[in-house]
Amino acid sequence: MGRCRRPRGRAVNGILLLDKPVGISSNDALQRVKHLFHAQKAGHTGSLDPLASGLLPLCFGIATRLSAFLLDADKHYEVRVRLGVTTTTGDAEGDVLERCQVEGFGRERIEAVLPRFTGVISQVPPMYSAIKHRGERLYKLAREGIEVERKPREITIHALRLGDVEGEEFDLYVHCSKGTYVRTLAEDIGQVLGCGAHVVALRRSGVGPYAGSMVSMAQIERAAVEGNAVLDALLLPVDTALGDWPAVHLNVDTSYYLKMGQPVVVPRAPTDGWVRLYEDPDSFIGVGQVQDDGRIAPKRLIAGS
Repeated sequence: MGRCRRPRGRAVNGILLLDKPVGISSNDALQRVKHLFHAQKAGHTGSLDPLASGLLPLCFGIATRLSAFLLDADKHYEVRVRLGVTTTTGDAEGDVLERCQVEGFGRERIEAVLPRFTGVISQVPPMYSAIKHRGERLYKLAREGIEVERKPREITIHALRLGDVEGEEFDLYVHCSKGTYVRTLAEDIGQVLGCGAHVVALRRSGVGPYAGSMVSMAQIERAAVEGNAVLDALLLPVDTALGDWPAVHLNVDTSYYLKMGQPVVVPRAPTDGWVRLYEDPDSFIGVGQVQDDGRIAPKRLIAGS
């Protein structure tokens, strides 16, 4: 008979708001933090380029069951764009393709084109992306000098705000839907301005309900020296991933039937959309969705609840 293998590491549950440093991939950051926590299970919620820094929520244990909701959430970015230079990757890490004279691109001229890139727009994913084509990542094909046709995708730019304008460079604050490539956005703005552009610095400042306070890699390394209790204090509760969803509290009976997979009637519950589910008093048990008849159906329950 085969022998059951015990999971390696600790059973850690919660969400860490990592401030990913520049120069490493999202997966490298995840693996480093997972090792410091000695965690059995962990995953991230959407890649940041090595060039980019900022908010990378890491889900541990049962929180990984909610990672898809953070992946689908809106994002906020702070980006510095340089006009007059296009590169192979759309950022400063790529080889220069073309240089163009940059004259007269002041604040008014840049702001005049931004409305074209707000609302629902079409965007062609870059070759240097993790999208697959016939089983191969596009960035791997790009490194081999192969370019394939990519279908445009609809994304939503909720807001664009112009920051400082300094010579050939300007800062842009972006609030966008999932699937947005900020490098492509910068390139497209440069194309409309007629001079080309690329990203020289990128920072993610918000994901879904999360914004602001983050934990650096150095903080995690110091906490690891002090022990597991100090490490675990850096984690947020699992349900904070859905902090902008309405909460529905169930009594003993409705909780029982919902856990059996049955839709339930909850007085004064929302009439549509997704909800967070709690057993009284405040024990989070998962997420549900309001059906057409007003009942709440279980959609993703947390193991062990």
